[in-house]
Amino acid sequence: MQKNLRITEIFYSLQGETRTAGLPTVFVRLTGCPLRCQYCDTAYAFSGGELMSLEAILERIASFRPRYICVTGGEPLAQPSCIPLLERLCDAGYEVSLETSGALDVSAVDPRVSKVVDLKTPGSAEVARNRYENIEFLTANDQVKFVICSREDYDWAVSKLIQYRLQDRAGEVLFSPSHHELDARALADWIVADNLPVRLQMQLHKILWNDEPGH
Repeated sequence: MQKNLRITEIFYSLQGETRTAGLPTVFVRLTGCPLRCQYCDTAYAFSGGELMSLEAILERIASFRPRYICVTGGEPLAQPSCIPLLERLCDAGYEVSLETSGALDVSAVDPRVSKVVDLKTPGSAEVARNRYENIEFLTANDQVKFVICSREDYDWAVSKLIQYRLQDRAGEVLFSPSHHELDARALADWIVADNLPVRLQMQLHKILWNDEPGH
């Protein structure tokens, strides 16, 4: 049976965040998301898109001759055919990452994929959607991300870092200031003051291109 995915966009740019920040990457943005985070910057991916076969997606990706692929959304795992897409991308020899909200089951994701799992803070307005069962599926190949909107969010994130020993479960723990909500220097100062085993993450694409679509 032909496997299809609804795709909002496929584009080539620099990765703006995570451990591969700054590296030329093809982004495959899937359409649809069951969450509504108050700071979402990709609401245009909630609906619409183009239905594409896995073969057509792979052909489009190959045309860029990339090394790195990021499957993102929306929420990619909301479409069941995301799982075989990830497998096919790994089989093709790409270094693949998956950006997921953490609200859906990640257990079926190919272990070759670097899962970037978001833990939603109270300030996101979607903290109740966190699926903490996903933490047991984290490996050193994976990354955990917190988008932090306030000091209260920071304290909450630190509590989860300690509770689940996330620095021992994942390869990277990323603390990112919510754009226009939290001063990055304040977050940097808190991280240093508390000597946290986390990486401050700035969104390179917003610095370079000011949130223009396609970057």
